[in-house]
Amino acid sequence: MQIECRQGNLNGHLNLGHPCFATQGHGKTGRIHLAVAPGCNISCNYCVRKFDCANESRPGVTSKVLTPEEALETVRKVKASDMGAKYRVVGIAGPGEPLANSATYATFREVKREFPEMILCLSTNGLLLPEKINELAEIGVSHITITINTLDEEVGAQIYSYVRWKGKTLTGARGARILVGNQLKGLTMAAAAGMTVKINTVIIPGINDKLLYSLGQEIKKRGAHIHNIVPLIPQAKLAHIKAPSKELIASCRRSMGAFLPQMEHCQQCRADAIGFL
Repeated sequence: MQIECRQGNLNGHLNLGHPCFATQGHGKTGRIHLAVAPGCNISCNYCVRKFDCANESRPGVTSKVLTPEEALETVRKVKASDMGAKYRVVGIAGPGEPLANSATYATFREVKREFPEMILCLSTNGLLLPEKINELAEIGVSHITITINTLDEEVGAQIYSYVRWKGKTLTGARGARILVGNQLKGLTMAAAAGMTVKINTVIIPGINDKLLYSLGQEIKKRGAHIHNIVPLIPQAKLAHIKAPSKELIASCRRSMGAFLPQMEHCQQCRADAIGFL
């Protein structure tokens, strides 16, 4: 199956029917998000995590945090349903940072043991990715999404309140410098390991929307396969910033499309989303 996108044919990394990486998976391939990772090691100024919330659909929201055993049972129930054969993807995307929670690795190992055919994917802020990439490869994770919002540490200081690194809580440009460095190193390592890598960038008007060109160049050079421009949801410390317009998002996608295929179907799913896009 050859995947098509607005920029043309994607490479072979995107031909597995993963609905979050290619539109051809829509309505045909289901994904199961397992909310097993509550803890986080950075504080994004646009993030609000909520639990037992049935009325919101956005990242960071889940009805409950699952144990690895409960997560495996969830997969069993979905796979045993009438549509079970069409569910091919198991992902962990929070509600916190997957790589900062031991339950992430335990859950993936159990799912892969019982359902070896399932595609395993995760979303990460990238802080721990360089030190965890070998373990992820050994488990069988094949798809990774890294949120990289800027390469500029001063801009990063406006996006992140703090970064917890090696037992210290780093703020300002110092914390952003560590985060960005690890994100780029982790991207390089994931691509070298043969993983399919998607980069998410949250567009924050007036903060990071003017610095995309260098970001596009860098993530392309380091091996990213697809890029996703994500509109800011005004909340938390950035509640005062107006959401980016459709025109701004379209302009950003045109700009970044010079480097990488652009994902245009992201629905900013909950951490416990199960179903078909």
